Amino acid sequence: MAMAMVRTWRPRALPERMASALATSLFGCRNGVNSAGGELLFWSLRSLSIAAGQQRDGLQVCIVGSGPAGFYTAEKVLKRFERANVDILDRLPTPFGLVRSGVAPDHPETKVVINQFSRVAVSDRCSYFGNVKLGTDISLEELRKLYDVVVLAYGAESDRRLGVPGEDLVGVHAAREFVWWYNGHPDQANLQPDLQSSDTAVILGQGNVALDCARILLRSTEELATTDIAEHALVQLRESRIRRVLLVGRRGPVQAACTAKELREIMGIKGLSVNVHTSDLVTSPADLEEMKVSRSHKRVYELFVKAAGLKSSTSHGIGDRELPFLFFKNPVEILPSSDGARVAGVKLEKTVLQGEKGNPQRAVGTGEFEDVSCGLVLKSIGYKSIPVPGLTFDHRQGVVPNLKGRVLSNMEGDSSIEAGLFVVGWLKRGPTGIIGTNLIDADETVESIVEDWTTSGLGSHSNSSPPGSQGLQALLEERCIPIVTFEDWLKIHETELELGLQKGKPQEKIVSKEDMLMIARQVSSQTGG
Repeated sequence: MAMAMVRTWRPRALPERMASALATSLFGCRNGVNSAGGELLFWSLRSLSIAAGQQRDGLQVCIVGSGPAGFYTAEKVLKRFERANVDILDRLPTPFGLVRSGVAPDHPETKVVINQFSRVAVSDRCSYFGNVKLGTDISLEELRKLYDVVVLAYGAESDRRLGVPGEDLVGVHAAREFVWWYNGHPDQANLQPDLQSSDTAVILGQGNVALDCARILLRSTEELATTDIAEHALVQLRESRIRRVLLVGRRGPVQAACTAKELREIMGIKGLSVNVHTSDLVTSPADLEEMKVSRSHKRVYELFVKAAGLKSSTSHGIGDRELPFLFFKNPVEILPSSDGARVAGVKLEKTVLQGEKGNPQRAVGTGEFEDVSCGLVLKSIGYKSIPVPGLTFDHRQGVVPNLKGRVLSNMEGDSSIEAGLFVVGWLKRGPTGIIGTNLIDADETVESIVEDWTTSGLGSHSNSSPPGSQGLQALLEERCIPIVTFEDWLKIHETELELGLQKGKPQEKIVSKEDMLMIARQVSSQTGG
């Protein structure tokens, strides 16, 4: 049965309806005609596969991870090396990483970058291998034998821990899990966040991810119903009792990790009161210095001042929702319910900031405590990357030790370079920055690849015959791993668009990997693969 799922790739043209689906996704049009009625000249969608036995030359590059870091790196490699061939691997059938599963559904403009990534994916020198998991389906050692260059770009798929009692109670989730749940990520499609037992939720953290989670909990479901939010999440949010979300930060409004854009958006939600205590807005000389050197911190602080001024003049109707910011509070315990099974609240310790002018201020506990009741706790304290066998990894920092993207052989100061092995994105620098940060990051890593190719040749694929895509294809066939190509993904996406059209949404995400693979197999049979 498993063998029936394995396909041999053959060069083939995309069916007309798949080309139409791609055009709809990239340009907002169907059948080659845009909204203005003008004709759209489609580029040639060449074969996304490699014929068996076809000899390839040029640099053979494998990128593990199809998020922004991976696609930006692929784009730059293809531009810098005229004969390079790039294979992009992802453990999911679906490409685009956190652009698909991390960007909030009410932020469609942020997802436009998928258009750029799709143009890279349909290049005749780029192939997508979805549903292939590094460390399980194929090892890092095997990839390094197949390719001249291996770039690890698989991001951060775990979470930092608080390290406090009660962290594992039912009703406590990482913000990443909640984000994946409402975005239809297959790993969290069955998450059951408690939206019923209390009207209050607590989010630990005040960064953009925390604001995303708060916005989804507090925004009207009528508005969310017009986005690509996962249907299972929309159903549960419609029944939610949550009307109050507390955003807790260890430090003050000057140090809040959110951006002014995100804060301004949530302050503008109709029927939502954003509450800030004026006593938290008192600034120290160190605070003033921070705002002096950081315009972004200054803008965020000014928005909190505005929110504090509006609070007294805002009337609260029965249906209104509330978003209090609790500053200078450190969670020291997640409080259990009477039966000890579920979360019932959070114990917070008041903090003060210590630090000299010009140095980062740290929060120090004062020994004063307060309890807040809630039925749901989301921990938005940072993502964490995970290692794979054969990879040097800094467990404390959650990154791969590297020198401008070149992976180091160990953690010591005199460590050597792992020839042909590179890293980019969160795995390289830690889970910081925005989507565009990966563009700068990819630049540095690709420059390192160029330098090493010029000086040493990076010739490793001679260790395997056949090298690159052909060798990878042969190994995966032997192991009965069903591969999802980009052509397969286009069919999956077309199905999502059709399901969304039926519900008045941009798309309805398919959340089951099995369903995605079934659609992919249908593509294969229809195109003769």
